[in-house]
Amino acid sequence: MKGVPFTDVGESRDWLGALRRYFVFSAIAHLIWEFAHMPLYTIWLTGTLGEIVFAAVHCTGGDILITLSTFFLALLLLGRPTWPQTQAPRVLLAALVFGLGYTIFSEWLNIEIREAWAYRDLMPVIPVIDAGLSPVLQWVVIPTAAYSYALGWWPWRQRTLEASHG
Repeated sequence: MKGVPFTDVGESRDWLGALRRYFVFSAIAHLIWEFAHMPLYTIWLTGTLGEIVFAAVHCTGGDILITLSTFFLALLLLGRPTWPQTQAPRVLLAALVFGLGYTIFSEWLNIEIREAWAYRDLMPVIPVIDAGLSPVLQWVVIPTAAYSYALGWWPWRQRTLEASHG
């Protein structure tokens, strides 16, 4: 067997397919999230429509880079040749920790130090870490949902996979 780790060609064992589904889902979800939480930032009041759209698209580009970096770091540190059948929960947990860590650092750096953006009073702020609730939730909800979707952990997706494989 020349480098083929799986004997079953089922979608849930297809690591490349799982990666593709994870990144496509993540990119779309981050774009939606960026537009949805834009009213929680001051640019919503001070920016032009073009500036708001640019900010959302620009931030989505950053989100995609963070997604790639955190996920591949998690895979490099904790993944196995049999991923995603094994180590799947550990890889997700590591990606979440890396993504949250970076997000909290980035929010602090860009709000407190660089003053590159600011929250409106509408943004709930998490005490102690002074990070907005929306960006923190973004890096819990989207990676978890994308990973669950990519690996067929959603109940409706599992039924679809089983039906397509007989």
